[in-house]
Amino acid sequence: MKPGSTSLCGMSDLSSLTSSAYQQALEVIASVEPRIAEATRQELADQRSSLKLIASENYASPAVLLTMGTWFSDKYAEGTVGHRFYAACQNVDTVESLAAEHARELFGAPYAYAQPHSGIDANLVAFWSILANRVETPALEKLGAKNVNELTEADWESLRAELGNQRLLGMSLDTGGHLTHGFRPNISGKMFHQQQYGTDPESGLLDYDALRAKAKEFKPLVLVAGYSAYPRRVNFAKMREIADEVGAVLMVDMAHFAGLVAGKVFTGEENPVPYAHVTTTTTHKSLRGPRGGLVLAQEEFAADIDRGCPMVLGGPLSHVMAAKAVALAEARKPEFGTYAQNIADNAKSLAEGFNKRGARLVTGGTDNHLVLLDVTSFGLTGRQAESALLDAGVVTNRNSIPADPNGAWYTSGIRFGTPALTTRGFGHDEFDKVAELVVDVLSNTQPGTTRAGGPSKASYVLAEGVADRTHAASAEMLDKHPLYPGLELT
Repeated sequence: MKPGSTSLCGMSDLSSLTSSAYQQALEVIASVEPRIAEATRQELADQRSSLKLIASENYASPAVLLTMGTWFSDKYAEGTVGHRFYAACQNVDTVESLAAEHARELFGAPYAYAQPHSGIDANLVAFWSILANRVETPALEKLGAKNVNELTEADWESLRAELGNQRLLGMSLDTGGHLTHGFRPNISGKMFHQQQYGTDPESGLLDYDALRAKAKEFKPLVLVAGYSAYPRRVNFAKMREIADEVGAVLMVDMAHFAGLVAGKVFTGEENPVPYAHVTTTTTHKSLRGPRGGLVLAQEEFAADIDRGCPMVLGGPLSHVMAAKAVALAEARKPEFGTYAQNIADNAKSLAEGFNKRGARLVTGGTDNHLVLLDVTSFGLTGRQAESALLDAGVVTNRNSIPADPNGAWYTSGIRFGTPALTTRGFGHDEFDKVAELVVDVLSNTQPGTTRAGGPSKASYVLAEGVADRTHAASAEMLDKHPLYPGLELT
């Protein structure tokens, strides 16, 4: 474990002033609704005492958390910097400008938009901005109109039909893509004529030749790259080549691995920002900021993305944009690069720990921040494995695997991520121990039965004593790496 992984997050030496701030804040909350204050205290206690291995979660710094609890929450600020539909937004302009500036500098992007409330919102802004840029604007120019309000009803109906008949090609959910990449139950799968690409059935790796062939056949307007459960790196230069060959816009969703891009773990052809027309991300996960989204883009899309509100978004969350600015400022410090490298190193340690204990990993290992475990070798569904691990204090999430026989609800996999425990200071030895504990729990879990006596995909039986010994072993590691040390909530 390299040094410097926790100091940036302000967790190495919390001042008494910070601790006092949280104490007093909870007292104020308790004076109005004590049950909320108690739930907040309990959440910290639960997070301190569990092994958080959800790949999309992390621990934000006290500075980031405190930034969200201010009167910026009270502001309406529809519009963009210097062009608001409400008065007295000069301080919001400062906040949004700083968030965008830090994002541009951190990722080397020509343009950044800090308003999206979440990753899904960021993707919706990106999709509709691409549609506006590549479909709506050319149609308006052809018809001699400045905006859609100048169209006749017949012209508008024609344009609506054209906007709703564009093609999107994204990674399938079971091979590691995200539901916003064209999954039919999601809005992205309803607003586009969509198809999906997958991975090689044998290796589980992206097959760029097969992807190229599919893109040439389908000819999408948007080619979506990025993933939420693919444990390998992507060559974005190749993805851009494919997009260019078919005249598609390359959109990259780097929500999961943005921290590895920011920390310069992913560079060259593995850094999507120079190759993508539009890049979206969340600001939590491996970036370790507040829950929210960002859109980065080449200049040609800037004007369309600036219309994200009111096109897709409601009023900006100014207090969250302020927290984004703080988190992005943290990520620009040299220590963040060390932290990002530790995330990737620890993921390899976790994968090696599973492999040497005979567990089956999708693709056999990892090149990024996550590991995908196939739990069918333990005779379990993902839901059974997730629940048994939770009983033992190991917090994970079930996840589909390629050609998953159990579907997207019960699943056949468990996804593990290293960002959160890396923030706490875990290193190689601890992640090897985590693998040992997980294998022990799953090896001692049996499927349950339904009320009718048949095999169940949900119920399970965890052998007596396993949860207790896992909690004890976890506590020994967690005590060495306390969460928000010095922060006491009485």
